[in-house]
Amino acid sequence: MEDPIFMSDKPLFIPMNAKYFDAFENGTKDSEYRLRGKRWNMETCAIGRRVVISNGYGKRHRRTGVVVGCHYCTVPSTLPGWLECYGAGAGDATVIKIKLDPQP
Repeated sequence: MEDPIFMSDKPLFIPMNAKYFDAFENGTKDSEYRLRGKRWNMETCAIGRRVVISNGYGKRHRRTGVVVGCHYCTVPSTLPGWLECYGAGAGDATVIKIKLDPQP
C-alpha cells in the first residue's frame, strides 16, 4: 500500500469554481486556498509537485502547473473569497501557490 505523503509523482487535482479558474487563466490569481487537513497540507501540496487545476470536475477546462509555494494561514478570513467558500470559523487554510505551465 502506498503512503499518501509520498504519492507526489501523481499530479494534485484541484477542482475550483469558474470565477477562480478564470482568475488563474487571466493571471489575476496565483494561489489557491483550501481548508487545512488530510488532503490539503504541506506534505500533499509540496513544492515541486505537479498540479492540474480544473473548472469544476469536467475534463474540458483544465490547466497544468507546479506548486511553487505552500504555507498555512491561521486567520483565513483575510484571504480573498475564503468567507464566501468556507464561512467564518472553518479552520486554518493551506495556501497553495501555483505557477501554470505556458499554453501550447
